[in-house]
Amino acid sequence: MSRGRFITVEGIEGVGKTTNLAFIRARIEAAGHAVLQTREPGGTPLAEDVRNLLLTPREEPVASDAELLLMFAARAQHLARVIRPALEAGTWVLCDRFTDATYAYQGGGRGVPAERITALENWVQGALRPDLVVILDAPAEVGLARAGNRSAPDRFEQEARAFFDRVRATYLARAAAVPERYRVVDTSPGLAQVQQELGQVLERWIADQATGD
Repeated sequence: MSRGRFITVEGIEGVGKTTNLAFIRARIEAAGHAVLQTREPGGTPLAEDVRNLLLTPREEPVASDAELLLMFAARAQHLARVIRPALEAGTWVLCDRFTDATYAYQGGGRGVPAERITALENWVQGALRPDLVVILDAPAEVGLARAGNRSAPDRFEQEARAFFDRVRATYLARAAAVPERYRVVDTSPGLAQVQQELGQVLERWIADQATGD
C-alpha cells in the first residue's frame, strides 16, 4: 500500500477556503482516492479545545510564545491521532491550514522569529511536510471585506489590516521560496474562474502523483 498524500490549503480570512476545500476534496475523490478532511488548529477533541482557547476573544492579552506553543500542542495531538495514521493507511489527507499558517500568522503577523517556529516544526513533525500546499490568495482588503459579512470576528479576525498584510506577504514568500511544493491561486475573480484554475492545478498535480507511485 502506498502512503497517502498530504495536501494543505492556506490563506487569510475571506479567501474562500471552506468552499474550495469541498471542491478540492471532490476532485481528489473523483480521481479515485480516499480523502480525510480535517483542520488546524483542531482535528481531534483535545485539539478542538485548544482551538477554542486560541480563537475566543479575551480581555487577557495572549503572549505570542503562549500562542505559538498552543498551536504546536494542538498540532502534535492532531498528527499523532489523525494525520499520520491516515497517511500510513494510504488515505489522502486534506487539511484546512497547517504549519505554513504558523509561519504566516505567528511569524509574519506576530513577529515571532522564524527559527523559533522551525525548531518546533522539526521537533513536532520530524521530516513530515505537506506534499502540496495550495495558497488561496487575495489582497487583505478583499479577504477582510468578505470575512466581515460572515459572523462575529474571532480573536485573529479582530486584528488590523496591517497584520493580514504581513500574513499574506509571508505566505507568498514561502511559496516563492519552494515553488515545486506550493501553488498560489488568485481568489479575487469570481468563483467559477477560481475553481477553473484550481481544477487545472489539481489535475496536473494528481497526474504527477500517479506517475510517481
